[in-house]
Amino acid sequence: MANILLIDDDIELTSLLKEVLTFEGFNVSEANDGEAGLESLNEQTDLILLDVMMPRLNGIETLKRLREKWETPVLMLTAKGEEIDRVIGLELGADDYLPKPFSDRELLARIRAILRRTDTKSTSKANECLKYQDIHVYPGKQEAYCQEQLLDLTTTEFALLAHFVQNPGEVATKETLSLDVLGKRLSAFDRAIDMHVSNLRKKLPEREDGKPRIKTLRGRGYLLVEN
Repeated sequence: MANILLIDDDIELTSLLKEVLTFEGFNVSEANDGEAGLESLNEQTDLILLDVMMPRLNGIETLKRLREKWETPVLMLTAKGEEIDRVIGLELGADDYLPKPFSDRELLARIRAILRRTDTKSTSKANECLKYQDIHVYPGKQEAYCQEQLLDLTTTEFALLAHFVQNPGEVATKETLSLDVLGKRLSAFDRAIDMHVSNLRKKLPEREDGKPRIKTLRGRGYLLVEN
């Protein structure tokens, strides 16, 4: 079962969440500040639950430092209404966010959605390659290349790119992307998909013909540009 690292200074909450997640079959380790969390992170960690408001090293700074070395998926736990923290977290490479207070059911749904995207244990998909123009995506390896260049993508950016490559020229609504990629219904004022698409755009090399790779259709969604 997956190994989850919980980084939050609320000891009562971490104790409760550890109990819930352990009951669901997850292996859970915990740290009560950012510094301790970074020290606890290792190759066996499958997912990080990271609180924003913490002493010593807050969640944003912790995320910034861990992204310098690690691609481990991160689910940010944010205070209700703190949109700026969510936006910054997504810009820095968080995979999703969950506002406090949240239900156990919602937390588990988000965790499982992220883990499904990062599951590379299926040997049948190890060498599968999704190709479109100069983009090559390997789901089994969680690797993507463009112009023969390995892209440094988060798990969510990788899932977005895979979705676009499988549906070139087709409009993908934000509602569809939220369900298929993030595993959640799009809520009002939710900018997660917009931020992930923006980050993905920045990491894709320019096309030789100068055309955009991903086009925004206002009020409709996004599409991977064909010719």
